[in-house]
Amino acid sequence: MSLISRFGTLFGLLAIIALFSILSPTGFAQPSNLINITQQMALLAIVALGVVFVMAVSEFDLSIGAIVSMAGITSVYLFGQGWGIVPTIAVTLAAGFAVGCVNGLVVSAWRVPSFIMTLAMGTIIGGFTFWLSAGATLFGNIPLAFRDLGRGYLAGIPVPTLWALGAVLFVTLMLDWTELGRRMLALGGNREAARLTGVPVVPTTIKAFGLCSAMAAAAGLLLTAKLGSAHPTGGNGFLLQAYAAVYLGITAFRDGQPSAAGTLLGTAIIAVVANGLTILGIPNYMQDVLTGLIIIASVLVRNVGSRAR
Repeated sequence: MSLISRFGTLFGLLAIIALFSILSPTGFAQPSNLINITQQMALLAIVALGVVFVMAVSEFDLSIGAIVSMAGITSVYLFGQGWGIVPTIAVTLAAGFAVGCVNGLVVSAWRVPSFIMTLAMGTIIGGFTFWLSAGATLFGNIPLAFRDLGRGYLAGIPVPTLWALGAVLFVTLMLDWTELGRRMLALGGNREAARLTGVPVVPTTIKAFGLCSAMAAAAGLLLTAKLGSAHPTGGNGFLLQAYAAVYLGITAFRDGQPSAAGTLLGTAIIAVVANGLTILGIPNYMQDVLTGLIIIASVLVRNVGSRAR
């Protein structure tokens, strides 16, 4: 049972892939489709990997979906004002990071529950995004060079997949090889003990929220580049799926703590299920039901394995 507890998420992914391969050998079980899955999961992976930072300090950020939308609308708006690609990307990422820092400051310095603070911030950001876009989809004046950031292939690999792999590397290095990452994990493990050992609680929490929001903004930029447009609610669907991905992989490689590799694994499960059910012609509402059941089953299996161990 300890093997199930330790590698249950990975076994679950392999079982799902095997099932869909049997049910649709000519549709699902093709190399081109597997490459397509990596492209489909790339943006969700980037958002979920940002969530790893706030979950590392045992907090939540419910504003990430709104930040994804804000980043897309902001970038298209700035392009319409004649801004170049580099300053537009820089300002959009900085805006996302700043929103996260405000969240982290209020949560850590004034001890406002992160659930309440980020839910309120998400509402504020959503209102700002609707005001900036007048509630409409923006699609004009987007440079072709910017759109190339979210499209095409490089050495046979989809460009979004490469961005996701870069995000995995970034989060892994931050958590495992930097003092900031170790402080985040220490806070998540025992906040009071970490404070007593000299971990600066407020600055560390602020940076965790800032990085989370910046990665959500990056995903919003890439989503806009991929679609060639931005919608004021385009990022709403990322919120629950991002947390589901982190939770699915939270014990895959590091017991009890969020990790980049585990989150990538959780994201892959969600993407494989969605892709496989679409190929089988399952209606969207049933896809949501089955995805939820898979998440519940994975949690139950892990908990059973943990108790046995």
